[in-house]
Amino acid sequence: MTKPLRLSPLGLVSLFAIAILALASSGRAQQPVTGSGDLTSLTQPESWEQPSSWSWQQSSPSQQQSGSASPQSSPSQQPSSAPTQTSTDPEGQKAKTEVKQTGTSNDRLFFALPNFLTVENSGQVPPLTAKQKFKTVLRSSFDPVQIPWYAALAGISQAENSEPGYGQGAEGYAKRFGAAAADGTIENFWVSAILPSLLHQDPRFFQKSTGGFWSRAGYAVSRIFITRGDSGNSEFNASEIFGSAIAAGISTYSYHPHADKTLANTADVWGTQLGYDTITIVLKEFWPDIRRKFSHKNDAP
Repeated sequence: MTKPLRLSPLGLVSLFAIAILALASSGRAQQPVTGSGDLTSLTQPESWEQPSSWSWQQSSPSQQQSGSASPQSSPSQQPSSAPTQTSTDPEGQKAKTEVKQTGTSNDRLFFALPNFLTVENSGQVPPLTAKQKFKTVLRSSFDPVQIPWYAALAGISQAENSEPGYGQGAEGYAKRFGAAAADGTIENFWVSAILPSLLHQDPRFFQKSTGGFWSRAGYAVSRIFITRGDSGNSEFNASEIFGSAIAAGISTYSYHPHADKTLANTADVWGTQLGYDTITIVLKEFWPDIRRKFSHKNDAP
């Protein structure tokens, strides 16, 4: 999902308010509480198990039915999620199938914004190749829905008169639109393609999907600082932290107004970016619940 690097604190607060309203409308978390709520639940999603090697055979159906002693494959846990996902959330089941086949999904936040690097209800999935990382980010960054998204961001920026050097009127709006599109594209590639390829980190967000509201929210927030490496181990999320900083520096010192080309402004943009990404990840964690809420309403007579 693209990120606006130049929203003021007021704009960020507005986005946060929208996120809270969206989560409230979902009826909060609909999954049962299965964990103890301690800090260990923030390390990995509960469906994760460390693979001995990355191969498609490791997650084959025959292996899942072998009755191994793994907690994730025990009979006591399997019936709790599969029937519900199949009967009440066909989109979630479709996304799960897509992840098994391609490693990414065609899911969209609120049925519009690209959410291709979110993995829902996954067990063992192989890491993405560098080609897959770049291909997915390219598809997301130039998705047609980005046009109205950037248009809305430019409108908010103009209404707040952020970066006054752009001016007002049609010319000022056009400059803000172009800057928003460039900011989002640069940031997407650094955070989700370039650094993940160089550092061998997985740019996908692996949803926790189980547990109470605060347990899941805490896990989502922690993903800003913790990610999964291509090896399957938890690592410091250098791709997010340093990638967003690099993107903020490139955009600030290249095509933004001269008055904004300062270290303080770059640091402010970096902090705003991390705050926005945090809100986005929390939305991604609870999006399946929101989607099921819509599905229930559509199925009602």
